[in-house]
Amino acid sequence: MCGFAGELARDRAADVTAVERMAARLARRGPDGSGSWSSGAVALAHRRLKVIDLSERGAQPLIDSQLGIALVFNGCIYNYRELRAELESHGYAFFSTSDSEVIAKAYHRWGTSCVQRFAGMFAFALAERDSGRLMLARDRLGIKPLYLAELDGALRFGSTLPALLAGGGVETALDPIALHHYFSWHAVVPAPLTVLQGVRKLPPATVLVVEPDNTRAETRYWDPPYARLPQYEGMGEGDWAGAVLGALRTAAQRRMVSDVPVGVLLSGGLDSSLIVALLADAGQRGLATFSIGFDDVAGQQGDEFTYSDLIAREFATDHLRWRVGPQRVLGALDGALEAMSEPMTSHDAVAFYLLSEEVSRSYKVVQSGQGADEVFAGYSWYPPLGSADGLGDDVYASEFLDRDEQELADLLTPPYRIAEADAPSRRFITSHFARPGADTPLDRALRLDTEIMLVDDPVKRVDNMTMAWGLELRTPFLDHELVELAAACPPELKLAHGGKGVLKIAARALLPDAVIDRPKGYFPVPAVSHLEGESLALVRDALTSAAARDRGLYRPEHVAALLADPIESRTPIGSSKLWQVGLLELWLQHHGI
Repeated sequence: MCGFAGELARDRAADVTAVERMAARLARRGPDGSGSWSSGAVALAHRRLKVIDLSERGAQPLIDSQLGIALVFNGCIYNYRELRAELESHGYAFFSTSDSEVIAKAYHRWGTSCVQRFAGMFAFALAERDSGRLMLARDRLGIKPLYLAELDGALRFGSTLPALLAGGGVETALDPIALHHYFSWHAVVPAPLTVLQGVRKLPPATVLVVEPDNTRAETRYWDPPYARLPQYEGMGEGDWAGAVLGALRTAAQRRMVSDVPVGVLLSGGLDSSLIVALLADAGQRGLATFSIGFDDVAGQQGDEFTYSDLIAREFATDHLRWRVGPQRVLGALDGALEAMSEPMTSHDAVAFYLLSEEVSRSYKVVQSGQGADEVFAGYSWYPPLGSADGLGDDVYASEFLDRDEQELADLLTPPYRIAEADAPSRRFITSHFARPGADTPLDRALRLDTEIMLVDDPVKRVDNMTMAWGLELRTPFLDHELVELAAACPPELKLAHGGKGVLKIAARALLPDAVIDRPKGYFPVPAVSHLEGESLALVRDALTSAAARDRGLYRPEHVAALLADPIESRTPIGSSKLWQVGLLELWLQHHGI
């Protein structure tokens, strides 16, 4: 797990100084080492977190002089040992024990289709010495980020958006369509867009090949069907539960591959508890587990320690937990903003930031239950789709979108408004639902959420907050084989038992009923979920500052109305509208935009 940056120039040498500035901005993602390499029009730089092959032979950029390949890589290839053995059978000799070297030699053997053989999370840039060709790739679920910027006759790329800004010269004007998505869709901005016109991101499951003359070919290499498949015909509830449990067991075991210890973030919910149970069942003893909690607020419990403690006792884990007061949350907001590649409004961003700070004192790698709700239909907006007519896009939009077109027009000033008839977020949903390959409205919603919302909200948020402390997070529920299996599972089995039904049935053999049958929990994180006192003052100051006035993004009367009603102004799924508006301005100011 690391961070990288690079440039492919045209008609000039690469700007090595700019690339090194970009890499310096990634230092917290890779605190264990750094390196750079350049050759003519290409420059690569890397910040390293040592997880696999702790020796200097595993350092990056990885240069394979014999094959004529230079590589920078962020992530982990969990099946790298199996791939290495296969490559050795084809005559390849290795100089390290790293998964990075496996990527380079797999590319030499199989070309760009090598990504289809990787089980893992990854973003990488690979340069061919002899041809000058550049390959950029991102994993199937978009777990690892990859941002792009075009400037000065060059393509720049890096692991975070602020790294690209550090290189200089990036166009930072706000993108009206991206803003429309941000305010409609819980701060989700689908790839390739970001809120800045000059920065784009490579979509998940995508390979981009760039030739020296700037000829480009972009290929999507993974698109599982959300449909009932012949190989699963005749399977009943028990069969599906067994298949899901088996796939999750494999996924959790895969993610123990490491040359340093691996722990688990244990919330006490079904998902993280099931990972702990499966690892314990596989023979893991003294597994390190970690939990965080906050003060209660507005009748909501701020921790889930009752359940995380229960699981820790049940499976004899080495458990640590922290309770965080409101003053520490406020104190961490600045660090969380610094860590955000894009503005993120989810209340638990700062929770992951604080938890990662504590965990990183003793561990470099953890697993978590991230992604189970999107893959197995655990959220509140999924049940209405089970009985929706037609495509189901109308039901999805009514349950999920934060604002209608009129409210957006009331919020934004004319330069940033989009005509109501265009409604890009609503059109995006309809076009995605209309794609072939999904059988039912629920299948269509799960496909959309897995490809878009999951990638650009929870996955991005957790990557940014953990990597801010040099902590690698692994997500068994986003194992691509498990996601493929879940996509084929009948909707009624996912919606059963209040959501994630097939997962709950599978868990009965391993977990206490109290954990399986408990209500779904969320961290309130009161400093940002209920704005009052110092946190409200922070947002008010940002929105009424000279910088905000000069930007002229919001209509002052709409901002005044939100500030007058900071607690009750909520989106359909309960998020603070004021925090969403204020967070964007805070992020822009923090990053000097």
